[in-house]
Amino acid sequence: MAESQSNAPLRADAVAPASGVIHVRTRLTADFTVISNALAQRRGSAVTVGVAVYISSLPAGAPVSIAALCAHFSEGEILISRALRELEAAGYVRRPRERTPTGQVRTRTYFHDVPGDLRKRMKPPLRPRKRPEAPAVQEPPPAPAPAEPTADADPRAIAVLASLRRVDPRLILSEREAVRLAPAVAGWLAAGVGAARITEVLTARLPDHFLTRPAGILAYRLRETPLPAPPTPPVERPAPIPPFQTCDGCERAFRSPTPGPCRDCRHSGPLRTAC
Repeated sequence: MAESQSNAPLRADAVAPASGVIHVRTRLTADFTVISNALAQRRGSAVTVGVAVYISSLPAGAPVSIAALCAHFSEGEILISRALRELEAAGYVRRPRERTPTGQVRTRTYFHDVPGDLRKRMKPPLRPRKRPEAPAVQEPPPAPAPAEPTADADPRAIAVLASLRRVDPRLILSEREAVRLAPAVAGWLAAGVGAARITEVLTARLPDHFLTRPAGILAYRLRETPLPAPPTPPVERPAPIPPFQTCDGCERAFRSPTPGPCRDCRHSGPLRTAC
């Protein structure tokens, strides 16, 4: 006969502590997740622990990208990205790049409820001995993704993209992302748009929270923003034509900005006036 279970809260201990928390336990039989104390009591950021607990509660195959986590939590992309990096450094999260059967390279996310270092220190439970099995055939590791041809990228475009984080520290690009965006920036430079103008277009009125990588936002702006017209060179205007003047000596008409004698009379000597 199966043991009956109840969801009623258990009574607190008869001797309650003088200070600190008093637990009121509820026995759960469904919709719960087992979390190790090493993770739940992890020192540091509360966002990191919250992200880890949330990922632990999700079913296999649920999206755990930065955009999906930002849609669930109120924290922005910077804090969520920092939490994932801390979990990855601690061994809870592993994100290798694997090649699919169709040949595409994708990033897979593996979440470990207990990191490898803690698993080695834990005493394995006693289990009945099993007959030795044939060693499993290990598949070769996935081939690394081909590197982007950085030598073909316009160095001026790369410099413009690298300088964006000086305006907004969130605009940090990897080398691969900068190489992919460089052709669009190089097209703007070739059209006569200066680096300062490109920086202004790419960094103006950015959202408070990024729901995607900064490279995605920059690629959208480079693709959808109309190409700014290059500055129009100044038009050289011809010098004004001086008006006609009458010579005081020979009364011949000539062009000059001021009245007076003509050129021949100036070279022939003092003017002679009629009596």
